[in-house]
Amino acid sequence: MGEIKVGDKLPLFGAKDQNGNDFYIASVLQKKILIIYFYPKDDTPGCTSQACFFRDQFEEFVALGAEVIGISSDSVKSHKKFETEYKLPFTLLSDQDKSLRKLFGVPNNLLGLWPGRVTYVVDKNGIVQLVFNSMRAEDHFSKVLEAVKRMM
Repeated sequence: MGEIKVGDKLPLFGAKDQNGNDFYIASVLQKKILIIYFYPKDDTPGCTSQACFFRDQFEEFVALGAEVIGISSDSVKSHKKFETEYKLPFTLLSDQDKSLRKLFGVPNNLLGLWPGRVTYVVDKNGIVQLVFNSMRAEDHFSKVLEAVKRMM
């Protein structure tokens, strides 16, 4: 499909969540603001920091009508361990075959050796309002919060 950009309609997709259940984006699309973030790997310093930010801001995002979805190529089992260890209250999707990463056009970083970190914010109409690409997890925090508040 190529790289998803601001103004694009979010494609429909599905994957296994941290509980091994099938999750389909259509179940929340056009009902909530969506924060979809691709991250490199469970339980690494930057990824843990990013997940804990979403955990700590979760109630605020829910109050704003937003749903948080994290995606990496880790297994369902790895995601479950990550969720349990850090008490993550949101959906983690397993993209072991990297098909979602490819669907969104998420690039690899660090000389192509490490999966990229990209956050998408999608409005209730299913239109992408923010695409933020930075390997520095903390750079995503204010951008995401601003984008969600702007949609209110």
